[in-house]
This record gives sequence, C-alpha cells and structure tokens, in this order.
Amino acid sequence: MDVLYFAWVRERIGLPREKVDADVATVMDLVEVLRAREDRYDAAFSDLSALRVAVDQQLADFDAPLAGVREVAFFPPMTGG
Repeated sequence: MDVLYFAWVRERIGLPREKVDADVATVMDLVEVLRAREDRYDAAFSDLSALRVAVDQQLADFDAPLAGVREVAFFPPMTGG
C-alpha cells in the first residue's frame, strides 16, 4: 500500500510517500511496523494524539482495518481559519 506523510510528519520521516508491503490488520499495526524501522519513524509516531489518519482518503481511527486498502495518510490535526 502507499503510505503518505504530510506536514511535520513528512519532515521527521524525510519522505512524502512510500510503498509499504506489510502483513498488517489495522492502522495501529502499520504504525507499530513503521516505528520499529528507524528512530525517525519512532519519533514521528511517538504521540498518536497529535496525528490523524486517512484510509483511502477517508478520515479513520487507528483501529481501522486495512484489508484491501490502497492508501494510508498520516497528518497533524487541521485547524480552520
């Protein structure tokens, strides 16, 4: 699946997107796989309360299933203005 990173998440990881081939059931499982990769991933995902996630361009929770999903995006909360 494609994993996209936006704003400070992209800055900490150093990539705007990447392909991830992992046998994971939920977004949280994906986060754990990513955090185990390198310190930069661990730092980006250290405070999940500061992150939002979209699954196939729909806002989702970290317990959302990933079966058949093509894209997961991580980004900070957005504010209106």
